Amino acid sequence: MIRRLSSPLSVTLAVLLALGAAPSVDANTDDDAQEHEEARQALEQGLVRPLEEVIAEARKHVEGDLIEIELERENGRYIYELEFIQPTGQIIELQIDAKTMAIVEDDGD
Repeated sequence: MIRRLSSPLSVTLAVLLALGAAPSVDANTDDDAQEHEEARQALEQGLVRPLEEVIAEARKHVEGDLIEIELERENGRYIYELEFIQPTGQIIELQIDAKTMAIVEDDGD
């Protein structure tokens, strides 16, 4: 699903590194460590694709600068949520199935 958000948001780069990279300065809580470990295990088990592959797939569908990535678990599957900012300032969110790299459909769109 590609969702266009009408107003620009303050831009922060908050990338969940599913490859086990060190957390940010603020991300030293037990919850963050647990999320990073879950993402690492999901990658090792083949439940998610490497982040680089997901970003490359997303760039086939959306132009602009990547500003945020989240890995969510929804209905038993992992979903990457990627936000891009367009040169116009418009924010576009793209949701990709983390295993198949298919664009997630939304019946509301």
